[in-house]
Amino acid sequence: MGPAFDRSDEFAIDKPACVACPNLDEEDGCSIHHRLEKAGFRGCILYDCLGAGQRVVQELYAGRSWRADPDLLPEMWRALTSLRGVHELILLLATAAKAPLSVAERRTLEALQAELEPAGGWTPESLEAFAAGPVPGRVRAFLRSLQTYFAR
Repeated sequence: MGPAFDRSDEFAIDKPACVACPNLDEEDGCSIHHRLEKAGFRGCILYDCLGAGQRVVQELYAGRSWRADPDLLPEMWRALTSLRGVHELILLLATAAKAPLSVAERRTLEALQAELEPAGGWTPESLEAFAAGPVPGRVRAFLRSLQTYFAR
């Protein structure tokens, strides 16, 4: 729903951000899901919100919908964008956790993981502050420091 895309080999149409896809049905499902590639929407097959969309609706907005309250749409889109970034970092740290890390590296990893899953949960405001804050950069720097474990 939220992402913008341009007509290309991946998408059959142009769609601005925060505008419903014309293929979105009343139950927020894709009306052409069974034929996305044939219909020219290969990009939809490739896109993965990493579970952030469900969390935004269920946890941050307690099931509220932009359809019932269109004013929520820009805020929900910002939250989705930020939470997808958090989920990406969680996934990367989970991969890093499989490496034979030193005790210090393991402690750093666990501390960063805790910052990505705050005890009180996320709010739209805390996500916005997180995205603009130092933690994403610290996670990326930590991951770069582990490159020797993953070098080919």
